[in-house]
Amino acid sequence: MTPGRATSPSSEDFNPGRLVIALGLFALLVLFIWGGFVFLRDAQRGDTLPKLLTAAIAIIWGVGGAAGTFYTLNMIVEQMPGNVRRILLPYVFVGPAILFLGWALFFPTIRTFYLSFLDASSTNFVGIDNYLAVFTERSMQTAFRNNIFFWMIFGTAGCVVAGLIIAVLADRSSFETLAKSLIFMPMAISFVGAGVIWRFIYYYSPPGQPQIGLLNALVTDMGFPPQAWTTLLQPQNNFFLVIILIWMQTGFAMVIFSAAIKGIPEDVLEAARVDGANEIQIFWRIMLPAIQGTVVTVTTTILIVTLKIFDIVIVMTGGQYGTNVIAVEFYRQYFSNRNFGYGSAVAIVLLIAVIPVMVYNLRQIRKQEVF
Repeated sequence: MTPGRATSPSSEDFNPGRLVIALGLFALLVLFIWGGFVFLRDAQRGDTLPKLLTAAIAIIWGVGGAAGTFYTLNMIVEQMPGNVRRILLPYVFVGPAILFLGWALFFPTIRTFYLSFLDASSTNFVGIDNYLAVFTERSMQTAFRNNIFFWMIFGTAGCVVAGLIIAVLADRSSFETLAKSLIFMPMAISFVGAGVIWRFIYYYSPPGQPQIGLLNALVTDMGFPPQAWTTLLQPQNNFFLVIILIWMQTGFAMVIFSAAIKGIPEDVLEAARVDGANEIQIFWRIMLPAIQGTVVTVTTTILIVTLKIFDIVIVMTGGQYGTNVIAVEFYRQYFSNRNFGYGSAVAIVLLIAVIPVMVYNLRQIRKQEVF
């Protein structure tokens, strides 16, 4: 290097030969990925390979292809000039994820939006007729009522209130770890699994027959007649389905609230007790304002869950007996009735309902990260 002559950052470590080699490797990798896709597709259609072998090849192809993609893209960027390298390097890791999300989420959403303006067979344009039907059909009116009144209001409030109470009480218990573990345990169960469990709890047998359902067994032991909790008791049967959601999501709310409460400085609480404040006053005037942002975040997160609720209803009642919800109606219209236009319109309405809550939730999370 000549003294006094600075090296241009744009040409730092730039090697055209290595760049060509890296581009060639990337081209070969693309051919490998595409060839693997075609091979697995043909093997699955023709059923020419054992299922276990097909799964093993798919794992090797998928993991190897992903690792090779990151490696070769990083190699390509590393051979570029310094300024270009610094700009492109972050996109090597973020780019594939963005492309995958666009392929798996964005394009299907656009296609669903397009189908929502077509008829049941997706051949004729019907304008906004499907959307008018969404807001006028009796089944959708029932679904809206259940989603908003039972699930969003009572379901969300039940999860948040129960989680907050348990978090405060467990924080003062000598069995805090055991209590939180038991409350959080339902989170490890899927919604489908929880529905199967609670079907046995709510199981109904006619009077005079053995009651194998836990709740009816207790009711009959106390001298009362058995009840069809999830079928005949309408619309109260929705409350019994909401209880399942509360049973599952209370553990999530409790863990988040407990972490937020432990973040409150202990000297602030002790100073309030010295000044004569009781525990109820401390909760309402110190704890709750201090974790207000966390309460909002947990509430909006559970709201999103209640808007998309599907598994519990489809397992417990199939959307019958006045328990229909938006997601079940979409599934029924699109997959059971094969009414693609109307089903797509229901899906778009559900998406539009979820987006504002999700955006608000993300803003609250960013505010908490700032503070």
